[in-house]
Amino acid sequence: MAAGVDRESKETGVSESIGFLLIFTIVIVGIGLVTLYGYPMLLAQQVNADEKIMEKNMIVLQNDLKGITYKTVPYKETSLKIGGGTLTVYNASSTPATSTIRIYDSSRTYVDSFQGGDLRYTSDSSGSDISLQNGAVVKRPKTAPGSFMLAEPRWFYDGQTNTMVINLISINSTGVLAKDGIGTVQMAMGETGYQYTEGINTDIYLDYTPDPTPVAGQDYRTAWDNYFVNTLKMERTSGPDAATITYKLPTVTTSPAKLVIKTYDVVIRSL
Repeated sequence: MAAGVDRESKETGVSESIGFLLIFTIVIVGIGLVTLYGYPMLLAQQVNADEKIMEKNMIVLQNDLKGITYKTVPYKETSLKIGGGTLTVYNASSTPATSTIRIYDSSRTYVDSFQGGDLRYTSDSSGSDISLQNGAVVKRPKTAPGSFMLAEPRWFYDGQTNTMVINLISINSTGVLAKDGIGTVQMAMGETGYQYTEGINTDIYLDYTPDPTPVAGQDYRTAWDNYFVNTLKMERTSGPDAATITYKLPTVTTSPAKLVIKTYDVVIRSL
């Protein structure tokens, strides 16, 4: 009788050991699965969330830019969270140059080498940049060609009066500015300019020269080409991959055209 009890006690101990080992193995396997698959998914979701937040933040900053330029508000200040990357100011006068715009016709040049600069968010992980430049919010993946606009600038053409209105906005700062984490973007109005020309009887052209440093991944030609051609109905008269892309404005020569060009300088005081 005693031998039977002893054997049963040993078998019970073996069962408890096997159960513990099974549970411990399941826990370790679960932790491994979470580490290998769950954690990268969480990181990817966080990166995607940071990018979406910055898209909205850049559109908010675009509205601040519109308030300063079009509504002549002298000063704007917006606090925002800069997650997963860095927000940097690239001055209009920076070297190497950012993209440039030239506007002219057969008899005169209205704008020569306008350089807008930009306020740019560079993501650490998502592989894409979001830039506020010349009144537009544009986005470009670093690992693939192409770009697109998240929010368009304010350029207009009125076919009834044959009038083209172009707003050119440059971004400058008091120094080299970059920020991550929590930042406050302070904008102020700088110098402004205004040109009004009527009685134009020739075609008007616009030359767009993308950022000459494509290695830095700041070539937004596709986004601006879609805006010029599809939204403003300009006619592209050169190849889309040319170093400088030429467009003919939608003004017609059958009646005298009017061209209104407004230039604004917005100063970023701090981030």
